[in-house]
Amino acid sequence: MAQGESREEDYRRRERNGEHGEPNCDDNEYRMLLVGHMLPLIATRSTDDQGWIFSWDEDSLLLQLKAGLPREMEVIYIGCLKVDVGTAEQDEVAATLLENFNCVPAFLPLDVRTRYYHGFCKQTLWPLFHYMMPLSPEHGGRFNRSFWQAYVSVNKIFADKVMEVISPDDDYVWIHDYHLMVLPTFLRKRFNKVRLGYFLHTPFPSSEIYRTLPMRDEILRALLNADLIGFHTFDYARHFLSCCSRMLGLAYESKRGYIGLEYYGRTVGIKILPVGIHMGQLRVGLHLPDTKWRISELQAQFEGKTVLLGMDDMDIFKGIGLKLLALEQLLSQHSTWRGRVVLVQVANPARGRGKDVEELQNEAYGIAQRINDRFGSEGYNPVLLVERHVPFHERIAYYTVADCCVVTAVRDGMNLIPYEYIACREGGSQWDAHIVPNPETPKKSMLIVSEFIGCSPSLSGAIRVNPWNIEAVAEAMNLAITLPDSEQHMRHEKHFRFVSTHDVAYWARSFMGDLQRTCKGHARRRCYGIGFGMGFRVVALDPDFRRLRTDLIVSAYKKSSNRAILLDYDGTMIPQVSINNPTPSSEVLSVLNTLCSDPKNFVVIVSGRGRNILDDCFASCERLGLAAEHGYFYRWQREDWDASVVNFEWKQVVEPLMEQYTESTDGSYIEWKESAMVWHHRDADPDFGSWQAKELLDHLESVLANQPVTVKSGAHIVEVKPQGVSKGVVVEELLAMMALKSAPPDFVLCVGDDRSDEDMFEAISTSMARSRIAEVFACTVGQKPSKAKYYLDDVMEVIKLLQGLAAASDPAAVHCLASSSSNPSLETSLHI
Repeated sequence: MAQGESREEDYRRRERNGEHGEPNCDDNEYRMLLVGHMLPLIATRSTDDQGWIFSWDEDSLLLQLKAGLPREMEVIYIGCLKVDVGTAEQDEVAATLLENFNCVPAFLPLDVRTRYYHGFCKQTLWPLFHYMMPLSPEHGGRFNRSFWQAYVSVNKIFADKVMEVISPDDDYVWIHDYHLMVLPTFLRKRFNKVRLGYFLHTPFPSSEIYRTLPMRDEILRALLNADLIGFHTFDYARHFLSCCSRMLGLAYESKRGYIGLEYYGRTVGIKILPVGIHMGQLRVGLHLPDTKWRISELQAQFEGKTVLLGMDDMDIFKGIGLKLLALEQLLSQHSTWRGRVVLVQVANPARGRGKDVEELQNEAYGIAQRINDRFGSEGYNPVLLVERHVPFHERIAYYTVADCCVVTAVRDGMNLIPYEYIACREGGSQWDAHIVPNPETPKKSMLIVSEFIGCSPSLSGAIRVNPWNIEAVAEAMNLAITLPDSEQHMRHEKHFRFVSTHDVAYWARSFMGDLQRTCKGHARRRCYGIGFGMGFRVVALDPDFRRLRTDLIVSAYKKSSNRAILLDYDGTMIPQVSINNPTPSSEVLSVLNTLCSDPKNFVVIVSGRGRNILDDCFASCERLGLAAEHGYFYRWQREDWDASVVNFEWKQVVEPLMEQYTESTDGSYIEWKESAMVWHHRDADPDFGSWQAKELLDHLESVLANQPVTVKSGAHIVEVKPQGVSKGVVVEELLAMMALKSAPPDFVLCVGDDRSDEDMFEAISTSMARSRIAEVFACTVGQKPSKAKYYLDDVMEVIKLLQGLAAASDPAAVHCLASSSSNPSLETSLHI
């Protein structure tokens, strides 16, 4: 780094000079920057009130996941402190934390922090992501723009903190949870090639819920600026992908077990893996003296009782009230359990605040009191409500003595309580009589878990319940505590095998491996940013895939004497939105006529449209060649159409099938061509349309297996056409015809925008291998994976390029073209 140069300036200079390289993973020279809302620290004021004392927070996931990273890897933590630090102390505290803990604190102004955390995070995102709609001010947070502005401001502050310590060529960044969903945009804007992972620890709602968020597109695009996005369950990932499809028009692909989204040339990976627990920490906790003492105390307190355990935050989504109602139902329906069963409900203090929390507390107190009054007796209360912070050793003690753990959350991202319970019931590697009186006794545990929590799919031996069905939960409680010991042991063994092998280290190691794989090609890509504000994104291109410059092609054009120019129509010469009005503009007709008037040029429009439509559209272009319906019909100048001789009896089979799918798919329609039939679903529901298209494709392939036709799917279409008909065949015939007529072309320009045009690009590559064509320019419209070597961004760029070639053919025409163009500076931009 040059003297006086910032990290960002150094990055930009090295990027311009091509000095970037992949991190040296073997030497472990790269670092991991873990970014979360809170630092994994506990801060307390010193006894003399003259400073702060800091220690690690062993319960923090950011600290625990380090167990899955390489031992030699340096880890830097970035986040907020759980305490308020005065302005005068902030510099000193920041220096101390960086030096002693590798932590970079983000200090937030009180007003901004309140609007950010208690506003946008807790009143907008948290309820919505847990399926609480903002139907009224009392239920779910209404959108408040000042809350959103504070959220963006805090994410910018975090970006600045990352900037202070990041080495963009050597570091990985891993962002955690919904508090920092737009941070990827700010980091990607600073460093286009930053290696960036993101993991969401809450549910991701269905598109019907998420689409109510006013800033829905901005947040989706921000997440897509990460390289890898992680979710606990397939449902959460599926909802995210559905939102990307419905709101951004993005489709995902699954290859060899990996799911990816193509986003402006970058492949954004999707990771599905539930987080685990820190087994080592629990093992140590089981043998703490305080733990042993508390276990003995609880065993004496609940001697002769069957203990059900609930361990939840006092949160509206944890279903504490539903759990208590189920216990009441159990005691009402099964009187034999009165005096014998106890529900210990630990309610950790609420993280949020407001009327909802107060109502929840009052409800829990009321139900617990009612149950104890109705079913309690001297020395016995069916409900023990523990509403305080329970320290680590006491939490382990409760897990150890509980016969069954009950989790009835109505919505929860993951919930690791069942995992911790299973591990504690198994005990440590060295058994102690204080933990298990008889170490030879088979271990057993029982779980009742809500269907709506993230860990439910991985606990196949648990009794899954709908927490809203009180009677079913009560019966699940009865079943859990009456199952034979052998059954409880078998279920426990199955759960413990999973929990012990899929711990937090496994989770972190797996995510890190996928992040490295996703970022593998960063150094060799050419990247540049487009868009402003929250709409910023990075376009990533292969080094050999580059924009087709007008001056480059004009130079080759002038030197050539036998040219072939092949152009797609929809999406290339006119925008796709004009699909129902395909008439070309006067600007397009003018430039085509100019190109056709040059005797050195052979210009052909190669389209999927019918020949009658092309006849009408290009009636004024006398010397223009046309290929309709992907080349089934073609003519090289104003003459009769040539066509292959094909039997079309297969249409009698295809038509009723397509009509059947059209009737059942709103927004779909059939396009009848002379040589083909096309089923369109562009205007249908994205998910249902894609689903129906796959079904139709399979159905058609089955019934047409012995017919001389090809069944293909494309962009929102399923098409049936004769075999041997493609745009690639047209290209081969045109080049062969030119070679026989005079000589092989010494200049070929081929421009197209969709999958059918890839056949043209492939045919040109094959022809190049057989004959030496001096200059070939295969160009796709839009920056996407393609067999073409060049790209142009949109239709306007294609027209501008053709105007440049037309001006090179007839310099006098440049003034006419400029006057008909919407770009008044065309004459200058063409470099003629």
